[in-house]
Parts: sequence; C-alpha cells; structure tokens
Amino acid sequence: MPRRILIICHFILLCAVALPSHAEQGTLKPFIPGSYKQLEDSNANKPFMLVIWSITCSSCLKDMALLNKMHKANPNINMVMLATDDSSATEQIQQILAKNELSGIENWLFADENPQKLRYEIDPKWYGELPRTYFLNKKHDREGISGVLSQEDYEAFFKKILD
Repeated sequence: MPRRILIICHFILLCAVALPSHAEQGTLKPFIPGSYKQLEDSNANKPFMLVIWSITCSSCLKDMALLNKMHKANPNINMVMLATDDSSATEQIQQILAKNELSGIENWLFADENPQKLRYEIDPKWYGELPRTYFLNKKHDREGISGVLSQEDYEAFFKKILD
C-alpha cells in the first residue's frame, strides 16, 4: 500500500512540474464558421478588442510589444488575438505569443479550408489586409481599422468603447 501512495505522489509531482510549461504556451482555439458569433456571445455586454494578425505580417509582429503593453494597462478590455495562419504554424504562433507575453489571453487560429469565408463572417468589407483590429463597445457596435496603430490610437479607441 505505501508503495502505491509513493507512485501516486511521484505522478502528481511530475504533473505539477509539467503543467506550468504547457500553460505558458497557451491554447489556440480553432476559428471556424460560427466562431465570431461565439466571440460576441462570450463577451456579451462587455467591450472587447479583436486583433487579427499573421506570422508572415512584419507590421503585426512589430506591434506585439505594444499590444502587450496596452493589454496590461487596460485589463478592463478583453483582448482577443486571431492568427490568420493555418494549423501548420501553431508552434510559431505560440512562440511569438509567449515571447510577447500574450499567450495568457484568448487566442484563436484560422481552422477552415476557406479563409475567405472566415474573413467574410467577421466583416464582409474586410478583404484580408493585416494587421486588422476591431474595437467593440458593450453593445458590440464596432469599428475596424487596418494597419498599425499607435499607443495614442489604442487609448482613443479604448476611451470610445468604454463610454
């Protein structure tokens, strides 16, 4: 009997050691048809920001440090990240998010064979230019912006969606 307890204790200890490193990587949720509605529903009556990016977008990558800073300075606004890459880029996406301390927030990854269909579901007027950021107030009235934003831009949009 004591040997079993010892084995169980070792197993629990190994799990406890392994879990933190896995948790740091974060989870990438598959973004499929219906996911945008799921995002809106999970943020009902709350303002949030949707940041759409890719590992192949140099402007997106340069913006990551500022996104981290803005997230830390504005914990009352839920920041959601959506990578437009496919699942073959999962490891790279997780490394970029971890490096920029963004793996702890909600992260999604395009997971449909037809990315155009997913883009259309998010916004019929969006044709795929990156970075793309949506600011949604608590009623989910939204404003979509393509291109890199400054800290002042983020602060102005945050003020707008919190009013």
